[in-house]
Amino acid sequence: MGNCCSSCSKKFRSFFRKRQCNIRMNNLNSKPESLPKPPSACQNGGDFDTPMLTILRLDPLISDNGEAHNTSRYEIMTREEGDSRLVVRRGQEFFMRLHLNRDYDSDIDGVSIIFSLDGIKKPQYGHGTFMVAPLLNPGEESEDAWHATLYTREAQAIVIKISSPANAPIGKWKMEIDTKHKESGGAISFNVEEPFYLLFNPWCPEDVVYIEDGAKRHEYVLLDTGLIWRGNKNTISASPWKFGQFERDVLDCALHLMTTVGAVRASSRNDPVVITRVLSAVVNSNDDNGLLMGNWSGDYSGGTAPTKWLGSQKILQEYYKTKKPVKYGQCWIFAGVLSTVCKTLGLPSRVVTNFSSAHDTQGSRTVDYFVDKKGEIMEELTTDSVWNFHVWSEVWMKRLDLGSDCDGWQAIDATPQETSEGSFRCGPTSVAAIKNGEVLRPYDGGFLYAAVNADKVYWRYNGPTQPLKLVSKDTQGIGQYISTKAVGVWGREDITLNYKYPETSNKEREAMLKALRQSESIFSRYYLNEQFNDIIFDFKLIDDVVVGQPFSVVLMMKNRSKENKYRVSVVLRVDVVLYTGKVGGSVKTFESDHLVKPGSYEEVRLDVSWNEYAPRMLDQSAFNVACLANVKDTNFEYFAQDDFRVTKPIIDVDRQTEAIVGYILDATASFINPLPVTLTGGKFLIDGPGLDQQLKIKVPNDVPPGEKVSCKFSMIPKFSGRSTIVAKFYSKELDDVDGFVNFMVLEAPTSNGNGYR
Repeated sequence: MGNCCSSCSKKFRSFFRKRQCNIRMNNLNSKPESLPKPPSACQNGGDFDTPMLTILRLDPLISDNGEAHNTSRYEIMTREEGDSRLVVRRGQEFFMRLHLNRDYDSDIDGVSIIFSLDGIKKPQYGHGTFMVAPLLNPGEESEDAWHATLYTREAQAIVIKISSPANAPIGKWKMEIDTKHKESGGAISFNVEEPFYLLFNPWCPEDVVYIEDGAKRHEYVLLDTGLIWRGNKNTISASPWKFGQFERDVLDCALHLMTTVGAVRASSRNDPVVITRVLSAVVNSNDDNGLLMGNWSGDYSGGTAPTKWLGSQKILQEYYKTKKPVKYGQCWIFAGVLSTVCKTLGLPSRVVTNFSSAHDTQGSRTVDYFVDKKGEIMEELTTDSVWNFHVWSEVWMKRLDLGSDCDGWQAIDATPQETSEGSFRCGPTSVAAIKNGEVLRPYDGGFLYAAVNADKVYWRYNGPTQPLKLVSKDTQGIGQYISTKAVGVWGREDITLNYKYPETSNKEREAMLKALRQSESIFSRYYLNEQFNDIIFDFKLIDDVVVGQPFSVVLMMKNRSKENKYRVSVVLRVDVVLYTGKVGGSVKTFESDHLVKPGSYEEVRLDVSWNEYAPRMLDQSAFNVACLANVKDTNFEYFAQDDFRVTKPIIDVDRQTEAIVGYILDATASFINPLPVTLTGGKFLIDGPGLDQQLKIKVPNDVPPGEKVSCKFSMIPKFSGRSTIVAKFYSKELDDVDGFVNFMVLEAPTSNGNGYR
């Protein structure tokens, strides 16, 4: 594992003293290997009685360090002895045992440890990528960034305590250990063949990613399964997501994305602002050979449909093996994978869903729609859009570059929507700055502000020679039910007030005006429409419809006048729509004229059956419903639009046996077919504790309407503690059906460690 040489010649002693002097003067700007090599010497030569101190073997104390640094679950730490690698966190001491050829004597033995960041051509002291730490006796202090202290002496061994700074660059670090005989000047160099991994440390108060609350640290760093919220503002549903931040190759893949694909400079590998901005770019493949290729076309041939992913592990492992973009992702996949990459590097992260999320292409802080006389959105004129939901990630850190008022959660988004400084990326954006309308703070504040708080404006287009007419505006519809998984609970936490003040409040409007004043867009927002108050419209959608059932769209009209009657023409339409807001085709349209008498109500109703919407249903089972009403003789027009999603059944995951480390856990997954047609070609995807790969289980028989579809499966948990089984089902007729169960895995009897903490 190491190589050694010894000499007591004057030439070698001079070389060693010169090397130590250079180190103390902080002038070493290259790796030790680039220095002149000392002359070789005989193995047993020398003019002293005590043999040279030689390191025979290094024990990284995997178990003790893993427990102390909360890194025990990394797969690379759990391999058999000799294949395992040490993973520790910066700013926190860790321990190593050095096995020696004789007892250590601090009076005659000198030991120095050289640390250099792996993969750097010329590690430099000034960049914090090359450090030397002489071994100190207990009680001695050091001003060096890295330092090593003798912890305890053992028979022909010592345990040393190593401390790294809380702002050290993260990544793989190489070690070389020099031993020196103080009397003769002889020296031996022991090269540690395998590097150790150094990560961010949310447990360390001096680290900028520190989180004081232990429950939040567990949730945002250690929890390997979460919930991602999808659907729309009327029908919010949870999908389980296996982050898998500790699994095989995930840590190495994250570092590859950071260092090779993202090319983060060595001097910036200690800065979470720089690192997360790069990660938001490399998790998509648009500008580079990044991780994941987006696809919203509905045609997923040659890859995996976004609705079939259960988690991040398989995506990251496939990319690390092939170094080619994985197909395919959409926003919640990008967010889930980005949070996994952050978690595995030690960055506290969570996945956030924004319902009715604006995509502002003009930087106007508004979303502008153009509609024709049929109430249809004019795609050729409309470049902005509102997604039924959009998902991004958040990371927790201090913003030393902006000031303490911007500390806390930062939004980062890997979904390739718009470019930022030439690349498809977004953030990190201070959530606190967004709330206060500070949209010019780096990075991408204007885009994120519009996503959560833009005004939605509808313009009636009457031709190229006619002025636009403002027919409707909505100042409250964007940015609703902003959601994330609650800490310690398998439920939803609403964090809307993190991003904006309550709708209609003075502070919310003040923030909006501030954001608008900082916009450079010249697009006008304020075409005034003559106000008409006699006819009041109420556009309703019947919610909570399970896929396979019919649904209805209703427009209520009330004439508040006691004398005047009005004739109103109404267009109701239902279109299928991608969750990104892009209309995919018409399902049904209904036009009618109504005479609304004084003081009366009129109802216009459009019913849509399963047979009408099923052939046109797209991903997410979402529909866009719109209404355009025209009050004759007044020229008043009313327009309203909403999104609607039929809900899918939930898979019931049931454990048949107790979950114990090392024992077989049997379980079943099942649900009832809600469709009025038979399910064919059904498959379950299963992920859970102890599975190296997802299970793919075929359903052997077709499943008639109203019948149960189920499967049985087994796994053997490897770790104790809270765990999750997630399940997904798809068939020719029905897909994107989710389910999960959360439970405790009981610990099997284990031996205690040596306690070097």
